[in-house]
Amino acid sequence: MLPSLANRSIHKVALSGARRTISVQSLLHGSPEAKKAGDIEIQQHSRIVARGKYVHGFEVHRVQPGALDEYKAAAEKYYAGIKDDPQLHVKLTGSWETVVGQQDTFVHILEYENYAGFDKTTALIRTSDHAKAYKALLPYVTSRSSQLTQEFAFFPTAPPHAQGGIFELRSYQLKPGTLLEWENAWRRGIEARRKFVAPIGAWFSQVGRLHQVNHMWQYPSLEARKELREKAWQIDGWAETVSKTSQLATHMDSFILLPLSYSPLK
Repeated sequence: MLPSLANRSIHKVALSGARRTISVQSLLHGSPEAKKAGDIEIQQHSRIVARGKYVHGFEVHRVQPGALDEYKAAAEKYYAGIKDDPQLHVKLTGSWETVVGQQDTFVHILEYENYAGFDKTTALIRTSDHAKAYKALLPYVTSRSSQLTQEFAFFPTAPPHAQGGIFELRSYQLKPGTLLEWENAWRRGIEARRKFVAPIGAWFSQVGRLHQVNHMWQYPSLEARKELREKAWQIDGWAETVSKTSQLATHMDSFILLPLSYSPLK
C-alpha cells in the first residue's frame, strides 16, 4: 500500500505562509521543503529561549567498575589540563561522578565561546598533548556520549564555587516541537523555586540527542533536597507547572552527582 500512496500527494504543510503539497515519500525521506521548514522552526525556537552567548558540551562516560580510580586520575589530567590551557577557547563548568542513578558514570560539562569556540578548541586539542591525555583515559571507558546544548536565557550557568553538598542533574526528553511550551510553563514556575535552592544551570540540546532539556541543582544533602522540594509544593502555581511540563515529556531522569576534586563547581 505504501508505494502507491507515496505517489499521491495527501499531506499539506504550511511553509512561508503558503500551503504546499508534500507526498508521503517526501515525509518519509525528507523533502528539501520539509527539511527547510524544520530547520527554520528549530532556529526560531533556539533564538527565543536561548541565552546565545555560550555553547555547553555534555560529555558522559560509562566506566569499567573495576577501573574507577584509574579513570579519575586520567580524567583529571585531561579535563584539568584543558581547563588551565589559555590557548583553548573553553572553560570547564564541572566534572561529576554519579552516585545515585546510572552507576559508574561520569558527567563533564564544558563551556565554549559559542560554536566558533567549539570549532577552534577541538581543532587545537587534536594537534596537542591534550589528545594524548584523552586517549589515555579511553581504556577505562565502556561507552561515551556527547551533546552540544545552549543555556535558557533566564537561567545562566553558575560561576565556579565551592559550597559542598550534592548535585542533582534532571533530564527531560520532550515531545518534538514542544520546547517553547515547556520553557514557558517551567520558567513561570521556577522563578519562585529558585529562592529555596541553588540553581546551577539549565540547557536544551542542539546537537546529539535532540528535544532534551537538562537542569542542575545543588543541595547541602539528600535530606535537605527532600525538605526543599516539599517547600516547593507550597508555592502557588508549582503544582500546575509540574503538571504542564510532565505532559510535554516522554520520559524523565534524575541523577545525584558528587563533584570530582578538580571540578570548578563543588
